[in-house]
Amino acid sequence: MNAKRTDFIATVVIDLIVASVVGILFFLLAYILTAGLPHVSWSFLTGATDAFSGAGGIGVQLFNSFYLLLLTMLISVPISLGAGIYLAEYAKDNWRTSLIRSAIEVLSSLPSVVVGLFGFLLFVVKFKIGFSVISGSIALTFFNLPLLTRNIEESLSAVSRSQREAGLSLGLSKWKTELGIILPVALPGIVTGIVLSAGRVFGEAAALIYTAGQSAPVTNFADWNPMDPASPLNPFRPAETLAVHIWKVNTEGLASNAAALSAAASAVLIIAVLLFNLGARLLGNYLYRRVTASK
Repeated sequence: MNAKRTDFIATVVIDLIVASVVGILFFLLAYILTAGLPHVSWSFLTGATDAFSGAGGIGVQLFNSFYLLLLTMLISVPISLGAGIYLAEYAKDNWRTSLIRSAIEVLSSLPSVVVGLFGFLLFVVKFKIGFSVISGSIALTFFNLPLLTRNIEESLSAVSRSQREAGLSLGLSKWKTELGIILPVALPGIVTGIVLSAGRVFGEAAALIYTAGQSAPVTNFADWNPMDPASPLNPFRPAETLAVHIWKVNTEGLASNAAALSAAASAVLIIAVLLFNLGARLLGNYLYRRVTASK
């Protein structure tokens, strides 16, 4: 067999593998969307869920998902940014840095249910915070830190060394060079990673079952006092998210149309995750064009 024939066969095999993966993805998306979208309506998106049967809308769960996502990103982004800058710019190549990288790898490989059980034992039981938004947010921070830290480190490392040398040659300190030159150049990749990790957090369920809880208490959306138990902004109230709601309806739902409710909620979740991924790509490309002054 000559080299051309070998190359042709290898190319065909690779194309078939890629086509099969893409085909499976489109099949799953089409199946979920066609099964769920006919049951999605405005009342479904904004209505309340019956606490006993699970019937009704997903308005509270949808709000809980975005609120928990916001708190998680507010906690995890600054920590990941600091860790990424340290590893990319300041950490020396020694055993301490290797230990930190190994810890990040181990943390990233932990199953989400293990992270949830850790959060349950530490925040819910030990610190007596209870099932709450803040417990879920901190647990998801542990889940999100490795991905964000690695993304920020790689985005900073991808910046050309000449950029750093140019800043230092102008008399800027290393920190000023980092803030004024390196971070703006790496910003598109960092923002893309943040949005992608947000989509991953938005669809998480296992870790939240044990930390944020499986109930969605009645909330008064006219009350925006975070210290009021009925306020949607209260971080110490239980908060069933959309992903947890889908799991609960499938396993414990008593409504006659539980399958339709689950399919509709799954379609909404899939659309939200797709929007996160599409938004990450569009925002990353926009920031890249702004930073590099390219069309």
